[in-house]
Amino acid sequence: MKRSKKLCMLVLIGMMVCTISSISSQTISPSSTQSANDISRHFSISLIPDSIQRLIKGKSYKADCTIPMNDLRYIRCLHITAEGQTKEGEMIVNKKIARQVKEILYQLYINRYPIESIQLIDHWNADDEQSMRANNSSAFNFRYISHTKKVSKHGHGMAVDINPLYNPYHKRLKNGKEVVEPATARPYLNRKKAFKYKIEADDLCCRLFKKYGFSWGGNWKTMKDYQHFEANF
Repeated sequence: MKRSKKLCMLVLIGMMVCTISSISSQTISPSSTQSANDISRHFSISLIPDSIQRLIKGKSYKADCTIPMNDLRYIRCLHITAEGQTKEGEMIVNKKIARQVKEILYQLYINRYPIESIQLIDHWNADDEQSMRANNSSAFNFRYISHTKKVSKHGHGMAVDINPLYNPYHKRLKNGKEVVEPATARPYLNRKKAFKYKIEADDLCCRLFKKYGFSWGGNWKTMKDYQHFEANF
C-alpha cells in the first residue's frame, strides 16, 4: 500500500513538472476563460521553478551570468493570436518589472491585442535570431552590449520584445550597410504598410508599456527597434 502511494505521488510530481516545462505550447479553449476569475488564474508571478532553472542554465542563463537567479521572476500568462487562438505563455523578467509586465500582458489579453508567441527564448537555445524569426515575444537573455562589459537591458531582464518578426530592429551604419534583425523581417521595415502584429506609436501595446514606465525602441532616433520596450526605472 505504501509503495502504491509513493508511486502515485511520483506520477503526480512528474505531471506537474511536465506542465510547467511545456506550458507555452498549450492552446486554451475560449470557454475556459469566460469569467474574470478564470482569466486571472492564468496570470501569475513566481520564483524560477527548478524545472525552468534546468532549462535556462547554459542557454539564456549563461555560465558567466552576473544576475542572481533570485532577481528573476517567472511569469505565466495567456495571449491571443491574430487568428483568435488563446494560448498559454511564459516569460522571465527581472523582479523589478514583474508586476508591471504581468499587468501589461493581462491588459493586452483581455483587450484581444494579438501576440503570436510568448515562450522562453531557451526553446531556441537562447538564439535571438531564431526566436525573432519565429515571431516569439520574450524578455530575459543574458548578454553584454557588443564590445563592452556592460550588461544589456535584456541581460538584466529589464526589456521585453513583442512580435519581433513584424517589428524589427533596423540601423543604417556609417558605411551604408543596413542591419535588420531578424534578417527575414525586411518586408516589415515599411511602417506605412498595414500588416498583422504591427506595433504603432498610438496602439494599446505602446500605451500600456509607456503607462508603466517603459520606453519604446520605435521612438529612437539613430536606429529603430520596433519590437523593444525597456524599463526606465
